[in-house]
Amino acid sequence: MAKLQHLTDEQWTRREAAHQERVRTYADPYLARRSAGRKHPVEDFLFTYYTQKPGQLLRWHPGAGVVLSGPAAAARTDWKYYRAADDAERAAAGVPDGVPAVTVDVERFLAERREAVQFAGIILAGTAARPAQFGCFGLHEWAMVYRQDKFALRHEYLTLRLGSAGTDQVVEENRIRCSHFDAFRFYTPDAVPLNSLSPSRENQRDLEQPGCLHANMDLYKWAYKLAPVLPSELVMDCFELSWQIRAMDMQASPYDLSEWGYPPIRIETAEGKADYVDRQRGFADAAQELRGRLLQELDPLLTAAARQQPRTAAQEGTP
Repeated sequence: MAKLQHLTDEQWTRREAAHQERVRTYADPYLARRSAGRKHPVEDFLFTYYTQKPGQLLRWHPGAGVVLSGPAAAARTDWKYYRAADDAERAAAGVPDGVPAVTVDVERFLAERREAVQFAGIILAGTAARPAQFGCFGLHEWAMVYRQDKFALRHEYLTLRLGSAGTDQVVEENRIRCSHFDAFRFYTPDAVPLNSLSPSRENQRDLEQPGCLHANMDLYKWAYKLAPVLPSELVMDCFELSWQIRAMDMQASPYDLSEWGYPPIRIETAEGKADYVDRQRGFADAAQELRGRLLQELDPLLTAAARQQPRTAAQEGTP
């Protein structure tokens, strides 16, 4: 058996506390707003659009291949996808006799989540391999309120910076080339035919590219969907990048967010477009680094998942 990393009670609880403090920086203000019945168009997004809840994000996980020891570790045997370390794992990790020890149950996780692991690998590797495109200028948000007099405004408590007519004019005077289905699916019906691509759930794996703000925000989604086999520090690195991208995404949107402390990126101007692309390139570089780290963590899991593939009828007679 390969050597496993061993974290003592003192070591892993210190990392757990640091992670929880990091999460609370973002989660506590959101929970306070929710209790007060208030909304924030930028800072609520990661907790409302994505399915990961603050309480789930607060739970620290060491990732696969780590054994946690100490009395506090024993409580994790009641957590999903955790189990007591067996004798071979204890020996490989160097856990002293009589000390409680747990590890992530990778085998069970893959048995139940193999398809999710494999799909994440396909999306991440495919996106990483494509050239980045930087000509969208965030027009997806504008297309979501195109001809809003005919359709319900999605962010009903916000106002349009240029008004309805000015917003429609920006949409009509620019080429719209959104490659991300989860942005495209919110277009108003009149905006759909204006997009030069036709993203769908079926062609998602072929269209996503590393310049797309939404594809880069979704690194957080792929990371948390693979908890607890990924380390929580990596999940939070993806979360924080997603948080920063969301701010830029909304600054470039048609909404007036000045009272929220977010000055506009005026993508209707040449200067605003240049500013957008400059920031977009920076986020693309940061996202590619995180994408590489995610793929590195996934590599042994994908190898193990391939071994667990169900046997076909043709294979039943083979050894």
